Amino acid sequence: MTTVRVRDTLALLGEVIALLSAAFIPPAIVAWANSEPLTPFIIPAALAIAAGSGLRALKKNPEIEPREAFLFVSLAWISAAALGALPYIINGACELGDPVNALFESMSGFTTTGATVVQNYSCYPASIMFWRQLTQWIGGMGIVVLAIAILPRLALGGTQLMKLEAPGPELEKLTPHIRRTARIFWLIYAGLTGLEVLTLTTLHYAGLAPNMSPYNALIHSFTTMSTGGFSPYPQSIAAFSPAAQWAITGFMIAAGTNFTLFWYLIARDFRIVRNEEFRWYAAIIAISTAATTATLINHYHSVAEALRQAAFQVASITTTTGYATDDFSKWPQTAQLILLTLMFVGGCAGSTAGGIKVVRWAAAVKAAAREIYLSIRPSAVRPVYMGGKPIPEGMLRAVNAFIITYLAMFIAGTLAISGIEALAGHHLTIIDAATASIATLGNIGPGLGAVGPANSYAPFTAASKIVMTILMWAGRLEVITLLAILTPKYWRE
Repeated sequence: MTTVRVRDTLALLGEVIALLSAAFIPPAIVAWANSEPLTPFIIPAALAIAAGSGLRALKKNPEIEPREAFLFVSLAWISAAALGALPYIINGACELGDPVNALFESMSGFTTTGATVVQNYSCYPASIMFWRQLTQWIGGMGIVVLAIAILPRLALGGTQLMKLEAPGPELEKLTPHIRRTARIFWLIYAGLTGLEVLTLTTLHYAGLAPNMSPYNALIHSFTTMSTGGFSPYPQSIAAFSPAAQWAITGFMIAAGTNFTLFWYLIARDFRIVRNEEFRWYAAIIAISTAATTATLINHYHSVAEALRQAAFQVASITTTTGYATDDFSKWPQTAQLILLTLMFVGGCAGSTAGGIKVVRWAAAVKAAAREIYLSIRPSAVRPVYMGGKPIPEGMLRAVNAFIITYLAMFIAGTLAISGIEALAGHHLTIIDAATASIATLGNIGPGLGAVGPANSYAPFTAASKIVMTILMWAGRLEVITLLAILTPKYWRE
């Protein structure tokens, strides 16, 4: 019988926690520039250094195997959320002064969910709102991927760690060395973020986006490329001009694309046009945008406005960004149904998007089509192909198991939220509970009804917020990673 090497895992976890102390420097600079208190960032930074150093001392040369990787990745994300909640608690302002609310907001930030308990946006200092935006950018490409790119001790087990954290069913190594691969992903991510900042700033100085100052361009680029969706404005992206909205739409679509394809584009390899998952992804966005536009023509003053609103919201929900330019919970029911369906789709594997992922749905649809064919011709041999290559039967089983497990967790989350709120005497419709569940599990943010883009998660009970915090955590780890460490066999065998 083998046991999980907890000391090794915690020793390596200390590396990540110590690294996170550096994340508090940028908001501290913002606080200093605005003559705001520095303690909300100095105290967490000091605690991160102390805790990280203490954990690193547990094992001089820790080793991590695939078994420990599940525990390490899970603990890394909950540790980041706990640390990230401290600035809110220490600041103590309004909703985020409550520890449960602070943890909810922090987990929503790092997992790039975008669900928020904030109601009074003017209550918070600029440094706290900057920290809120920054948590999403840090979490977008992945805390562990960042750690692998920087910390030598994580490179040894880096492949397994990245497989568990990277969104999607498989990870393509761009180079023979996983550490260099992690650096490439982060460089592409940072480069696209910089390109969005430049684009939005250019629109601002060209007079096409008056409210999109360079600072706004920076903090909204943080939450666009991470597909996070936080904004320091209660109106979200409705606070900005149509030109800025169209630009952000394009960058959301880019953020939901497999970042590997951008690496090939840099090398003048245009396989993006042949990539089957990307073609499915583009088709889903195009068809959904056309259908949603058709339902909104009578809802807005012009076809152009209906198209802009539809394109933006379809991109936002498909990529799990969660931005809004209007309260889509007041749209016609057909349009709401389209968005509700897209909440279960997600972006591409290897992107910053959450959800089930397009590649899994494509494989599941093809597998279903094969089963229908085989029911007619049972003796036929018919492999399932993706991108011209047969998908191994084991991978197809894993895809189906993931989708079933994901949907089961969504249902369990819906029942838990509905039951908790009913016991508290709160009226919550099944649509409210269901979209709160999928919006947090899918790392989307806003849902419909009580959790629509014009509302907040603040009215939910503390118990429901804890359930949704767990759903966000599980969704970012793609469910299986977290569920694995909760099984008795993981610890005994």
